[in-house]
Amino acid sequence: MGQIEQGLERALRTRPVPSSTEARLRFLLAAHQGSTRRVAAVLGVSQRTVQRWATKRPGARRPPGPTQVRAIEEAVLARWQPRVRARRRAQAEAEGFVFHTRARFRFAAPAGSSDDPRVRWITQDLPGEVARELFAARDAGAGEQQQTVILARALGHAYFREWGRRAHGLHVAFSDVEFADFSIG
Repeated sequence: MGQIEQGLERALRTRPVPSSTEARLRFLLAAHQGSTRRVAAVLGVSQRTVQRWATKRPGARRPPGPTQVRAIEEAVLARWQPRVRARRRAQAEAEGFVFHTRARFRFAAPAGSSDDPRVRWITQDLPGEVARELFAARDAGAGEQQQTVILARALGHAYFREWGRRAHGLHVAFSDVEFADFSIG
């Protein structure tokens, strides 16, 4: 998961995801009404394995392996705050969001201007149509590169060309994203 994807995920949540594997397993069990059978089906392991992970008896307890830890994490992320995520996504698509980043920006500009890449801190309000395009690309399985292109185009128009008031021939690309955060609402 890239910086942009992580930033979008952080913006869609209002509470942090459980950090320990035990807390994540407790969340999955609570989400499935305590059914170890349903949790096992979600994780692709046996019911007995889930029972060993969740038991309170110290001698019978077995920690999950690295593959299972990743499966537990993915299952929790997919089920964490679904209504909050949907509400915040709808809000971003309707009202827009604030994009905060530090990245290396490159420019393709007419002759006589400097097009050397440089690192910039940028905080910019972006409209809801950018959020719709970004979420649609993410839902379609777009990678970090396609999401970067969408944001570069939006930042080029909003920040560098000031909504079409200056620098008309300027094309913006950015890379080396150090962080990408989104503020919704």
